[in-house]
Amino acid sequence: MSGTTDKIKGTANEAIGKAKQGIGEVTGSDKMKADGAAQEAKGGAQKAMGDAKNAAKDAVDKTADTLKKPL
Repeated sequence: MSGTTDKIKGTANEAIGKAKQGIGEVTGSDKMKADGAAQEAKGGAQKAMGDAKNAAKDAVDKTADTLKKPL
């Protein structure tokens, strides 16, 4: 999975998690609030993984470009 895909899925999970927490708050469901918090945290981790993948790819690309330059 690409870094951008991870970031998109992470953003979606964060939004869904926040919505679940809100529903749990309104309905008084501690389970729904906990599920929402867990999903929101998962989304944050996915976004961080996407950032890391993108940074690693950028570093590899930059190194490859540097190695291609004539001396």
